[in-house]
Formats: sequence, structure tokens, C-alpha cells
Amino acid sequence: MKSMASLTPAHFIWEMRGDVAVIRLNRPERKNPLTFESYAELRDTFRDLVYASDVHAVVFTSNGDNFCSGGDVHEIIGPLVGKDMKGLLEFTRMTGDLVKAMLNCGKPIIAAVDGICVGAGAIIAMSSDIRFATPRTSTAFLFTRVGLAGCDMGACAMLPRIIGQGRAADLLYSGRSMSAEEGLQWGFYNQVVEPESLEEDAIAYATRLANGPTFAHSITKTQLNQEWSMSLEQAIESEAQAQAICMQTNDFARAYHAFVAKQKPEFKGD
Repeated sequence: MKSMASLTPAHFIWEMRGDVAVIRLNRPERKNPLTFESYAELRDTFRDLVYASDVHAVVFTSNGDNFCSGGDVHEIIGPLVGKDMKGLLEFTRMTGDLVKAMLNCGKPIIAAVDGICVGAGAIIAMSSDIRFATPRTSTAFLFTRVGLAGCDMGACAMLPRIIGQGRAADLLYSGRSMSAEEGLQWGFYNQVVEPESLEEDAIAYATRLANGPTFAHSITKTQLNQEWSMSLEQAIESEAQAQAICMQTNDFARAYHAFVAKQKPEFKGD
């Protein structure tokens, strides 16, 4: 295991709130677009989180009243026009690797989404486990509006599982914006809160998870992701094995003894 509390990234802001890592993109004057460098650094950070002993949950939050405006037009989209197929595939695989790193990091991720959340920003929100929005949040998978397919970074696989096939098709074909109200009704957003309380509400939620059985949370995240490609029988067997592993943890024993003593269990993630 490794320590990540003192991480000093070059292309985004990293802050620790107890055992919760708070990430925010740091170009608020341009609504926080991504660059080649920030994509790669985020990918590497989420990959490293698998081994972080001092981070138990992550909040990916907004900055300057916006979440993320997607890939930077001048620093990403412009250069992509001049790349050959090999260079383009290297880029699209890198962006997909960010999603895979988020899915496989072993920590619950809460997206706290305010304002603009489009393109790759919408993908980051989609790839999080829990999503908070504000009434002014506007979310769009706008790839078709720049002449690309809607099948970017796993969107055609993941979005239908979250909001349903027809609704996902609507957003991915049209590139239109989904309002916070729509997102809440459709199950994309778990909560809609006021902008003033967004970050603190998300951190409070993440803190509750960080104070819980964190090893078991990592198993839950793994199963949520892996069972997409399993049959029902395979999923039931996989969950039987996963739960048996969790039953060997000290957290499970602590919870039992606390229940018997009519006390609140103290989880330590072991």
C-alpha cells in the first residue's frame, strides 16, 4: 500500500478532507476543459488509488460554478485533426483508460456536478458511483455535435445501464443537454442540491462511506462493474464468493459484537 494524501498534481487540484480525496479541475476561467496532460495525470492518479491506504473515498467536484467543458478545443480537438490513425487511437485509448481506472480504483467516487458538464466531463460524471447535481447543472454527451459518434469512452455501454436504452439513445444521438431535473428523474443524478451546499453535501456523503467498511465497499464496487458481463447464475456465484471473503474480515466480526452490545460498530477496513 502507499500514501497519497500528500499528492501534488500538476494539472488538477487535490485536497484531503479526512480520508476523502477531493479532486477539481483547475481552469475555471474556461469552464475546466481537459488537456492531454490532465487526462493522463487523472488516469495515473486513479490507477494509483488502488494502492492508497489513506484514501477511502473520492469526491470529483466542480470549480468556479462549472464541472468540466470536455476536451479543450484548442489543446485537444485542434491537434487531433492533424493526427494519423495511430496517434488518434493512442488518444482514444488513453481517454478510455481514465474510465477504466475510475471503475477499477477500488474507492467509491462521488461526482459533485455544478454548471456545465459536457463531453468528457459528462463521461467523468457517468463513471462515478454517485452523482450530485445542482438545479443549474447542464449535462450533455455532445460528441455528435462535433462530428463524432456517441460511443465515446464507454458511453454506449454505461449510459443505457444507468438511464435506459431509449433515454441514452436520445442523448447520444442528439447531443442535447439533460437538465438536472431530467437527470434526477432518470436516475443519472442521485440528488439535486443547492450550489452553496453541493461540495459539502458530497464530502459528507463520501465521509460516511470512508467511515464504513471500506474493504467491503471495494468489493461492492468490483461486483457492480464485473456483473455487467455475467449471467445471473454467474453473478449469484460471484457474489457468494465475494460475501464469503467479506465474512472473514475483522469489520464483519466488529459489526456483530457491536450489535450484540447495542453499540455502533467502528469499521477499520480490515
